[in-house]
Amino acid sequence: MQLTSINIGQKQSLQNGDKLEITGIYKLPVYESVQITSLGIKEDFIGSPKHHGGPDQAIYVYGMADYEWWSTELGITLEAGTFGENLTISELESAKFNIGDYLHVGAITLQVTAPRIPCGTFARRMEDSKFVKRFRAAERPGLYCRVIKEGIVTAGDEVRVEAYTGETISLVQMYRDYYEKNKSRETLERHLAAPIAIRARVESEAELNQLLSS
Repeated sequence: MQLTSINIGQKQSLQNGDKLEITGIYKLPVYESVQITSLGIKEDFIGSPKHHGGPDQAIYVYGMADYEWWSTELGITLEAGTFGENLTISELESAKFNIGDYLHVGAITLQVTAPRIPCGTFARRMEDSKFVKRFRAAERPGLYCRVIKEGIVTAGDEVRVEAYTGETISLVQMYRDYYEKNKSRETLERHLAAPIAIRARVESEAELNQLLSS
């Protein structure tokens, strides 16, 4: 696999009913080398820090294999960065990954921490009010990652996948579980045993504590 595109978002406004929301979802390819730090790409604008960015969701990755599926599904050609990813990788299918798996991209190392959960901003960016449901049903969520090793990346860099050998869950199972309203103790404990993103960990810990105290 190869890194086919590095995409950086600029601060933009998006109409949300009678309001304007500030977003960084519109990302465009850059053609020079880029420094990846523990907090991602410095120049990449994060419009909603509550839900995006931070050390455990520093980089969002999407694959060309998933893009090709969407292009067929939607009947249009989708360019790299359309889904708001920082790194677009050839041949990558996000549903094949587990939480904790590593991506060695050129000089850097990423670790998969969470699937992308679609939101209203994503639907508005795609100009399709039903896109959140379509994205959920497709189960091609892309990969949120933490940065294990910082460094510089360039489009064309080789990408190597290394399977995580500790306790884990599949990315798709974590994605499906997100939508379950009443998760079991076993499900929550399985999530917490894996190296999931801090936002998901806080939510799972709260759900588990509530379940145990009821």
